[in-house]
Amino acid sequence: MSRPIFLPGWCLGRGPLQPAVDALGGTFFDLPGYRDTPPQSSFDAAVADFARRLPVGSTLAGWSLGAQLALAVAARHPDKVGRLLLIAGTASFVQRDGWPDAMPPATLAEFTQHMLADPEALLPRFVGGFNRGDAQARTVTRSLLEMADPRPSTATLGDGLSWLREVDLRPELAAVTAPVLLVHGAADPLMPLAAAEALAAALPTARLAPLADCAHAPFLSRPDDFLAVVRPFLA
Repeated sequence: MSRPIFLPGWCLGRGPLQPAVDALGGTFFDLPGYRDTPPQSSFDAAVADFARRLPVGSTLAGWSLGAQLALAVAARHPDKVGRLLLIAGTASFVQRDGWPDAMPPATLAEFTQHMLADPEALLPRFVGGFNRGDAQARTVTRSLLEMADPRPSTATLGDGLSWLREVDLRPELAAVTAPVLLVHGAADPLMPLAAAEALAAALPTARLAPLADCAHAPFLSRPDDFLAVVRPFLA
């Protein structure tokens, strides 16, 4: 099985993914500003740095914001990505013309204002919100908050939210040549399943694997089913 490199999601870091990554024999590239990684305000520069560090033909995986970064690496540096695993991924986090299944920009703007003013107070509401509809919502929410890495700086959180607001990868999807597996919670309220379906349809080498009864963190909500889907793809 190929040794995958995982890019974590916004704010929570690698902790929630650690059990799944360990089970898959994988490793991490932390996002800029998390743990000991230097901050980086530019999405494009972050993508270029990840690509520089990747060996040719790597198996690259990402969750949520990490999935957007991984998708950009695969589109812009196709020689570096031999397989691409996207967990709760999307081409655009916010609604745009022709992309309705996403967060309204005004909602993200309001969230950003409150999060940057008091991240400690808003984080539990954010995590609980993206688990709505999950059959294990309370358990998964508690696990995510307990397993989260130390919170990065407010500036780093703001950079990530700016990327979610600004980045639209739809024009780049045709450049992705690696086989792609999209693992998506069918009840994900943050990255709707319809967005994953649209992304899979736009990627010439993609397969979508929706998991019922789970939301934004399928690797915690249905860990055995998650691994059963992912392992054959990585083999």
